[in-house]
Amino acid sequence: MLGTMAEPAGEEAISKVGELCPVCGQSHLSLDNHLYNFQDEVDDELVCHICLQPLLQPMDTPCGHTYCFKCLENFMQEYSFCPMDRKKLSFQHCRKSSLLVRNLLDKLIVLCPFQEDCKQTMQRCELEAHLQIRCPGFRRYRAQLESKKNPHSRLKGDSLPRPEANPLKEPEVVNGLSTLVAGSSIAAVVSLETAEPGLVNPAFDGSEEDLPQRASLLAETSLIEIHRDDPEEDLGMRLVGGKDTPLGNIVIQEVLRDSVVGTDHRIAPGDHILEVNGVNISSVTHSQAISLLRQPCAGLHLLVLQEKGFTTRPGQLDSSPTINQEVIHVTLVKRDQSEPLGIKLIRKSDEPGIFILDLLDGGLASKNGRLSRNDKVLSINGQDLRQGTPEIAAQIIQSSEARVNFVVLRQSGMQLPDPVEDGSSSNSSSSSSSNGGSPVLHRRRPEQNHYRRKSSYQKALPQGYLSQDKVVTVKKEPKESLGITIGGGRDSKHRLPVYVTSVQPVGCLFRDGRIKKGDVLLSINNIDLTHLNYSQAITALKSNAALHTVVLKALEIIVPEESLESPEVPEGRESSCGWASWTPLWVRWLGLPSHLHFCQDIVLHKSNSESWGFSIVGGFEENKGSQPFFIKTIVPGTPAFWDGRLRCGDEIVAVNGVSAVGMSNAELIPMLKEQRNKVALTVVSWPGSLV
Repeated sequence: MLGTMAEPAGEEAISKVGELCPVCGQSHLSLDNHLYNFQDEVDDELVCHICLQPLLQPMDTPCGHTYCFKCLENFMQEYSFCPMDRKKLSFQHCRKSSLLVRNLLDKLIVLCPFQEDCKQTMQRCELEAHLQIRCPGFRRYRAQLESKKNPHSRLKGDSLPRPEANPLKEPEVVNGLSTLVAGSSIAAVVSLETAEPGLVNPAFDGSEEDLPQRASLLAETSLIEIHRDDPEEDLGMRLVGGKDTPLGNIVIQEVLRDSVVGTDHRIAPGDHILEVNGVNISSVTHSQAISLLRQPCAGLHLLVLQEKGFTTRPGQLDSSPTINQEVIHVTLVKRDQSEPLGIKLIRKSDEPGIFILDLLDGGLASKNGRLSRNDKVLSINGQDLRQGTPEIAAQIIQSSEARVNFVVLRQSGMQLPDPVEDGSSSNSSSSSSSNGGSPVLHRRRPEQNHYRRKSSYQKALPQGYLSQDKVVTVKKEPKESLGITIGGGRDSKHRLPVYVTSVQPVGCLFRDGRIKKGDVLLSINNIDLTHLNYSQAITALKSNAALHTVVLKALEIIVPEESLESPEVPEGRESSCGWASWTPLWVRWLGLPSHLHFCQDIVLHKSNSESWGFSIVGGFEENKGSQPFFIKTIVPGTPAFWDGRLRCGDEIVAVNGVSAVGMSNAELIPMLKEQRNKVALTVVSWPGSLV
């Protein structure tokens, strides 16, 4: 879509004949909106329904619609109703859209209006600075304008030709935005500070017939303070992303249970970290962010962007009989503070949070009738329990005077298996799940079969990455050790190849100097190591280490210079909780050749009215070439969320057996949208960097 506004007829089309706006570089009345040429078609949800152009200074109405500030202000001078639904409306009741929406709009990619002299594209918010500082076309225009004002250089009445944008071909990608759901005036998950070319959101797409069933996606920023008794203790998070990757932001891939962050319960996988102790990390490289987060400190202040899931629009009826998730608000009123609610709460072994195991007959919750077994408790009395425990929930309930407000997430339309407890639980009628421990719910999960990446799915290494094979032959004494420690193995959680975690200064390999920490071991004395699990690899290395001559074939991964681990990143630090020894940064795995990847197939199911629940970044772009597609966000309460196997930072290799390698967004999006009820994703997952 060529996003330039049509100019009004007559002399009122411009503020001064021949003069262009210094902000947008185009002619318009000084009181009118700026005009832009958008590189790609802009989603309808980001368009003002008064001027039919992408929103500028967006304003939200109480009835859930969004318009440009100037458009709405002018409209309300003549009318007293919403232009969309004609409900009664007063301008003072309208509010500025969230920071997320405004940033989302500012990230839209626009063309420089001086196409004859400048072919640059940029984010909308960067155009003014581009015109004033870098654009040769605007400099030439200003010089001509000065010359025009000089009567000796130009005849009176001469006018400057207005630069015209070159015609564009049909759009191929949706750049810099997350597709918002119909009627939403709230932002989907987006980067607040970084450009995100190629960010698309099949999670929120759907056909026209789905629109009445869809809801708004909520996300908000929170400032979270973390305290550590030991300033050097690991936080217990695995992180992916960074400006040197298609993900852009730093995203939490995993929160380790019983860690500092895990026991705090306020940070969850999928959260985006925007600031660390007041330092903006939304536009830094992965290694820079890891370096900052690994610095010892007792107090840590994190500004995070958190998904809150979809919220149903007021008055919306869901007629779908199939699987669906809904957020339900329930208030229970106790006669006195000590009255039990009659709810048994549990934890699951493979999913964070609290779930209702049972409602005791005759109890307050059972009589109320609105809570159900298997409901997930999102909050109680406004306190976020998405990462909580039954003990914390019990404390909140017991400290409540009378009203106890529950927000729960219910997966309806599907017969769930009865929960199976692991461990004892209380049979009392108290609101806690137990008097001592937290019973754990085991849920059957589809078996995860991993396999080596097929040749038809293989790809070239991302731009800037290199891999270098090396063959190391060493002569050694029979009792002399190799002097290395290893990690990985195909039985590890991420099916990693065997890699070197340390080279000890007491072995023959340290003396040789060619094998380094982080090298992937391919073979020893022609014994293939790439398909072995950890214990098998240990056995193979030990048995061959007894020989006089050892021939090791290894792979060194060379990452782009901007992604190199900075000297400040502490390496080899033992995790205080014994989770792991040294592991490579997440970005290093991106340079592993495809033939060493192990994939898994994840099949998701949904109803027609649901979203898949994940957003993606990456794909082919002319200026960057072919990039992998990565999962950037997973929305709470969606099929991708409930399945539990997709994680932020996973690479999408194929969709329904069709390779995604080399595809652009415009090619991959329709494949995902066409899958109405079932989709098979082939993915590769790498462990995030531990902090």
